[in-house]
Amino acid sequence: MDLNVMPTQTLALVGPSGVGKTSLLRIIAGLDPRFSGRCNVQGRVGMVFQDPRLLPWRSVLDNLCIPTGITPQVARLALEEVGLAGRELDFPQQLSLGQQRRLALARAFAIRPDLLLMDEPFVSLDPELVEDMMALFQRLQQGHRVATIFVTHVAAEAKYLSDRILTLSGSPAQITNDEPNMAAP
Repeated sequence: MDLNVMPTQTLALVGPSGVGKTSLLRIIAGLDPRFSGRCNVQGRVGMVFQDPRLLPWRSVLDNLCIPTGITPQVARLALEEVGLAGRELDFPQQLSLGQQRRLALARAFAIRPDLLLMDEPFVSLDPELVEDMMALFQRLQQGHRVATIFVTHVAAEAKYLSDRILTLSGSPAQITNDEPNMAAP
């Protein structure tokens, strides 16, 4: 399967549970050691997981600096960018799930990725917060000009955020639909 994403483009991957959307992201990110095919990714890759994957014993600031290698000054700017200024010394369990997801976005964008992989980043959030998070993602993406592959089960999210929607189905998974999203902003 060839999968090309142009700079600044957002590609949504949709399909039923278990079809391999998350596995595909893990292969692209280089996180699946069992993969024996060829995956050519150019540039730096950032990832936002379904679960924010934060270090619970470290501060918000450390959750940015340690995994990314950025300075505390750059981390503070990243926190400001996602609406978490002033929360640097808090710990992840002191944040709401929405704030944890903001922190995960800040971490992914802080490394200035060329490709951003997002695996259901808005799951378990209430509809109003999902809208806020999608707007935040769009601002960040436009400001950082990053290509994005976005996995979701929610058709409205795919239509709202993506330039292209790719549907996977079957076993083994096949691309059953790869169409430009005419509803994209």
